[in-house]
Amino acid sequence: MAEPKRRLVERAGGEVVTDLQQGIDVGARLCFIAHDDVAMCEGDAIRARTSGLLVNVVDRPDLCDFTTPSLLERDPVIIAVGTGGASAGLAKQLRLRLEAMLPSDLGELAQRLSTLRERIKAKFPDMAGRRQALDRALTTGGPLDPLAQGAAGRVENWLAGAEDAASAGRIEIFLTSSDPEELTLRQARLLGSADAVLHDIGVPSAILDRARADALRLTLPFEGEEPEGLVLVLRHTAG
Repeated sequence: MAEPKRRLVERAGGEVVTDLQQGIDVGARLCFIAHDDVAMCEGDAIRARTSGLLVNVVDRPDLCDFTTPSLLERDPVIIAVGTGGASAGLAKQLRLRLEAMLPSDLGELAQRLSTLRERIKAKFPDMAGRRQALDRALTTGGPLDPLAQGAAGRVENWLAGAEDAASAGRIEIFLTSSDPEELTLRQARLLGSADAVLHDIGVPSAILDRARADALRLTLPFEGEEPEGLVLVLRHTAG
């Protein structure tokens, strides 16, 4: 059970030391423990932890300071699926489902967007406008839809023909449910791309959490200068 952990660390560029005391002496920061004997696992976990190492005991989440996720790689895109140690099998099956969904050239799309970053900035000098243009291109059915095979080869054509997205605008949404699962695809997309969210006090946090983490949030009624960028106004009409 230790061998997969070794491969994981080495693939990430880490150095593996197999002797616990030697690892402590050279200043290791992570410790993976995979003894067959339960008492040995518990003893080494205490020893490593008191020496300042973060500990992972294989198949013993109660003894772990951290857990390792199931990784899906489309270099440089990496998706980690974790359950906090609740079920490694669930994490693996979710990763396998995602493997089937994501095209093999997803990493090429990321590389192409990185290579053309300066040209994209020149095309869309305003940050809010640039974000909206990329959101429209990368959305479901967009010219750079990341779940569609061949998107990497369409970046140049998209950049040549893309029109500047409006860097400012106000869109109002009237919510008829407090359940975030009942958001329409359009509502979910707008929440994920808005620069600012103005909302009634009754809008539940479960819905607000679908917004971008760095989006400005303001409670209505709001008095003052309208925020810049795409402003989404959420009105709560749910019973």
